[in-house]
Amino acid sequence: MTIIELNNLTKYFKVLKRREGLIGTIKDLFKPKHEVVKAVDNISMKIDQGEIVGFVGPNGAGKSTTIKMLIGVLKPTSGDLAIYNYLPYKQRKDYVKNIGVVIGNRTMLWWDLAVIESFKLLKEIYQISDKDYEQNLEIYNQFFNLSALYSTPVRKLSLGQKMLCEIAAAFLHNPKLIFLDEPTIGLDVAVKEKVRKLIIDLNKIKKTTILLTTHDIGDIEELCKRIILIDNGKLIYDGDIKKFNLIFGAYRTLTLELGEIDDIPIESINEEISDTFKPIEPIILKKKEEIWLTLTINQDDTKLIDILNFLMKKFSVKDIKIEEVELERVIKEVYAGGLK
Repeated sequence: MTIIELNNLTKYFKVLKRREGLIGTIKDLFKPKHEVVKAVDNISMKIDQGEIVGFVGPNGAGKSTTIKMLIGVLKPTSGDLAIYNYLPYKQRKDYVKNIGVVIGNRTMLWWDLAVIESFKLLKEIYQISDKDYEQNLEIYNQFFNLSALYSTPVRKLSLGQKMLCEIAAAFLHNPKLIFLDEPTIGLDVAVKEKVRKLIIDLNKIKKTTILLTTHDIGDIEELCKRIILIDNGKLIYDGDIKKFNLIFGAYRTLTLELGEIDDIPIESINEEISDTFKPIEPIILKKKEEIWLTLTINQDDTKLIDILNFLMKKFSVKDIKIEEVELERVIKEVYAGGLK
């Protein structure tokens, strides 16, 4: 069953093109010049019930504008938009009863109230039945022991605890669709895993459709089977996350803390590594109290074990870090090289 359907959706903004100086300001006042900015440009997509879809792109790509149209805050310039047969910007009062929204840097809980009191208020606002309310609280307690936080004022929760409660609150009224915007922003690794598990388990139990906006590739890989990528308001990629990973998932950033290298010229280090392994980005060598060497490689072309053996023979290695390339950089590679 299709939940979200967009056909050639566009959103254009008329923006004042400001001129410089006092004279320019006066001209802007009496003879303003405007330009049209295409924030969203002919996007079409369908999302089915129960899917968790990653909606990604660099800053300024048009993600937020699209989400605002989907939740009914903005009216499209043109195109068709239907969610559960609702037209969000026209039927917003009835429509919002069927959705939940979690924004990483904002809250839907009441700052000075205990968590359970916020839940009770949401129960009244959304007119949740006693049965559904109690069942949802039981699920939260059974899987995540959120009852331990119920008596704590929201302002005293840690960032991770607050995000767990925010997500629980978004699911409280059994919405058919939830928008998650950076749900793990600022969280440590352990709390991120708890938040991701909460999202996955509630999605399985409730069959809720989730549209996830994030720059954290870990969120995408653990939560989503499908990814939608946009840039400059245009749809760049819509497909399986596994295919996306096959194209760009082999990139890794290798960082090593080295011992003393005072007698080895930095230029010769960079030249030798570049000639031997051809990293996809320039090698970075930082020297302060500690000496760190960083390079990014494609594992399809260069085996990590080969480059580690090479570097450990050349230098005294004190520490090693291996990290996935951040989603922002993966996206840049998509734009630079295209999808193959």
